[in-house]
Amino acid sequence: MDNPKSQPPPPPLTLDNLGVIKVLGKGAMGTVFLVHDTFHDPCALSPFALKTVDKSSFPYSKPDAERRARWETTVLSRLRHPFLPTLLGFSETSDILCYAVPYCPGGDLNALRYTQSDRVFSPCAIRFYLAEIVIALEHLHTLGIAYRDLKPENILIQQSGHVTLTDFDLSRSLTPNKNLNSLEFYSDPGTDYLPAQQTEYKIFRHIAKLVRLPNKKYTSTTTTTARNGLRKVKSARVSPVSRRNPSSFYERSNSFVGTEEYVAPEILRGEGHEFSVDWWALGVLCYEMSYGRTPFKGKNRKETFKRILMMEPEFIGKKSALTDLIGKLLDKDPTRRLGYKRGASEIKEHEFFDGLKWDLLTEVVRPPFLPLRDATDLTEVKKGGINITEYFEKLKAPPSPLWSPSNDDEWRSNVSLTEF
Repeated sequence: MDNPKSQPPPPPLTLDNLGVIKVLGKGAMGTVFLVHDTFHDPCALSPFALKTVDKSSFPYSKPDAERRARWETTVLSRLRHPFLPTLLGFSETSDILCYAVPYCPGGDLNALRYTQSDRVFSPCAIRFYLAEIVIALEHLHTLGIAYRDLKPENILIQQSGHVTLTDFDLSRSLTPNKNLNSLEFYSDPGTDYLPAQQTEYKIFRHIAKLVRLPNKKYTSTTTTTARNGLRKVKSARVSPVSRRNPSSFYERSNSFVGTEEYVAPEILRGEGHEFSVDWWALGVLCYEMSYGRTPFKGKNRKETFKRILMMEPEFIGKKSALTDLIGKLLDKDPTRRLGYKRGASEIKEHEFFDGLKWDLLTEVVRPPFLPLRDATDLTEVKKGGINITEYFEKLKAPPSPLWSPSNDDEWRSNVSLTEF
């Protein structure tokens, strides 16, 4: 596995040369802008996304947030893949830390789903997007990286119509478990948390044990809707608490992280987890693309977690290769889950992908959706705009758009167990 420290440093960004075209959104770790290099690209023919982190307003403790941001840039610097972003540049001042990645004008998969009939994708579209996501995850796992935050909002559509995974601040590097008695772990970004947070983590572990009951079917579902019709979904990006659990071929992480409706049962049970959590999340994603909702959504976070632990996904209509794939990805036992033994190879061999030419996916010229560049992007360029440094100097209040292009949607907003 590549050593992150052996990677060359990213090219520096000259902040005074970066002109803001518009705010793409605001997330847990910072604000994302669409910018262009006013010196080398004055007409903004090749804009890019700039993720900036204001050091004075970190959502967590300052050391943790800074560690998470630096960890994400470390991961990005290692990526060289058509379905994953690359680090275009990096810069840091006493006030902000920022890094550049390619711009994806097609928005995210959640926003795209809401443009579809009945807010679901066709089986052909599902097959295309799932295949590209499988290949992207396969590459990450080859590098020893567990992604751990797969969800529609983190799947962006490139100008070409192909996908790109984004947001790697919850990812983690896992190393082969060569010596079970003296296992050394890579530390999770942000493992230094207040004792109160660790206590609440232990309390939820107790709750998880109490609900380990035989599988029970639930028929009721609840959803909430934002002003623009997009479904509001909350998130459980919870404080990691690391422990040692040397019981597999790879080290296992015990961090309680992820997005509420996509969290794998082994994370909730505190059993330790590996790459298989990404295949679980792929199953949840596939279900949402097929039915327009996630399979275990409850009235609140506690009920959602109980459903993840207790109930099986409910399918409508006749069994098919697609429902079989979802069922095998959503096996609550990670050792029996599709992808556990041989990784992505097992998933590629499933009948849902029969006939798919995996090595030719990058050459597909007519994906299910081709984005058009918004002409309004150039409005600020024509006005002259402001550079990124001036933006932070003049606009102290946080921008209103959200990080997900699914604006006005709470999109699985960041929370912790203190909200229970």
